[in-house]
Amino acid sequence: MGEQRTALVTGAAGFIGYFTCKRLLADGFTVVGIDSLSDYYDPQLKRRRQAELLQNAAFRIENEPIETPGLLMQLFADEKPDVVIHLAAQAGVRYSIENPRSYLESNLVGTFELLEAARAHPPQHMLLASTSSAYGANEEMPYRETMKTDHQMSFYAATKKANEAMAHSYAHLFDLPVTMFRFFTVYGPWGRPDMALFKFTKAMLNGDPIDVYNHGEMMRDFTYVEDLVEAIRRLIDTPPVRPESREDIAEGDSLSPVAPWRVVNIGNSQPVQLGDMIASVEDALGIEAKRNLMPMQPGDVPATWADAELLKSLTGYVPQTDIREGVRRFTDWYRDYYRV
Repeated sequence: MGEQRTALVTGAAGFIGYFTCKRLLADGFTVVGIDSLSDYYDPQLKRRRQAELLQNAAFRIENEPIETPGLLMQLFADEKPDVVIHLAAQAGVRYSIENPRSYLESNLVGTFELLEAARAHPPQHMLLASTSSAYGANEEMPYRETMKTDHQMSFYAATKKANEAMAHSYAHLFDLPVTMFRFFTVYGPWGRPDMALFKFTKAMLNGDPIDVYNHGEMMRDFTYVEDLVEAIRRLIDTPPVRPESREDIAEGDSLSPVAPWRVVNIGNSQPVQLGDMIASVEDALGIEAKRNLMPMQPGDVPATWADAELLKSLTGYVPQTDIREGVRRFTDWYRDYYRV
């Protein structure tokens, strides 16, 4: 038997949203999605993901921006979701330099609309996506949730850090259980065309050179999308509880001393050199990449590396898909989807 709970998923036709909805539907949830199908990248890819989800009668979706005044309030009132998973956002570090207003509207105003709706119609647990970019200029690795995160290096990261603070205030004031998760370089089938793996695969199959930033001297904690979703699924059933006192907070736990709020890293805990990721693509495609070595881009950080001990202590789970296996699954999907 399924769980007969209702989950509201924002960004449901997005890359992570699609896999999250699929998993929740498989586990017996009724899933209500919302997605604006924005043109930040190919909307056809989003429509294809959405069409697959709509084959399940337990899924329905609204195609509107989350910042639309009153939209989320009405959805919460109608659906009374037990669980809310907030994945909708204007993504991308570099695009936030070109078009910061889209981040203001989606990430700040949209999240405000969500929090107001939850205040009026409280769910059992809210899970909101943040980013490893929140760690900003921190150089100590691996990143732990209890570290200070005061020096974001892109407006995208700044909006996500603001989301954490906004959600904390609502958790404190209105006793809303909130888990923030910081994602680390998520990749896999159905991925975003603005991400490096997608760009590399497309260019190499076309015989074009690939742009390699910081001359390949980058480290990323690549996290396979279905591992990420497994972590989200387990965290749903681990809502934070406001502690009686600071002494009740376990060492290493990011639980707030004044609210049912915590932040959790979801990462593979194994940083990979960009050159090794490219080698995995070369192996999967059987093509040698032509590399166009470039300087570091504004807003980028040279390395990310998650400490996933808190996730493990809360759920017993740590992402573990090897980069070579994950890349092969992506390139297989890419060739099938684009009939290459």
